Amino acid sequence: MSGQEAEPRILFSVVLADANIVFSRVLRDYVLYAMTHQLIRVRWSQAILNEAVRRLIQKVDGFEEASGERLVAAMNGTFPYSQVELTEEAKATVADFVLVDDNDRHVIAAAVAAEATFVCSDDLTGFPPDVMAALGIEWVTADALLSKLVEEAPETMLKVHRTAVSRLPGATDESTIAALRGARAERTADLMEALLKKS
Repeated sequence: MSGQEAEPRILFSVVLADANIVFSRVLRDYVLYAMTHQLIRVRWSQAILNEAVRRLIQKVDGFEEASGERLVAAMNGTFPYSQVELTEEAKATVADFVLVDDNDRHVIAAAVAAEATFVCSDDLTGFPPDVMAALGIEWVTADALLSKLVEEAPETMLKVHRTAVSRLPGATDESTIAALRGARAERTADLMEALLKKS
């Protein structure tokens, strides 16, 4: 066979994105554009979107309820099969687990309902290893997820990066790499910076 082998199309079967991933513009862009390029399948719940919008309204100047409505409509409109409904069965499955913060229970329930392989969250305490192991779901940070994608599908992730830059007015390669670092995706930033130097 001549030429390079095609990059894998799906590296993670289903990834449940927590509110902190939706909250961050650069993490959200990278994750959603990775789905656009068929590297991952990303799911979320209405409760996760609501939490992200609440934080955006609280913390981002000029972000109002209407902005949140547009964001949610854009995400669900572009990816109509990504929003998962919390079933009673999923809620019951996670009801008896002991968690550090009970507010994380709906996220784990959404992952169960979505039949997720991974929960992507930068909450370092919300997903106890014993709970996740019992459910057969792995917790992964945004940096771990995205850096793995860059390592396994570099050319496709370059496209993801360039899409993210082109869709944000005023963004540059440098500002986007800096935003990744600001979002605690240091390894992803390092790998992407090296890729950009080679491209």
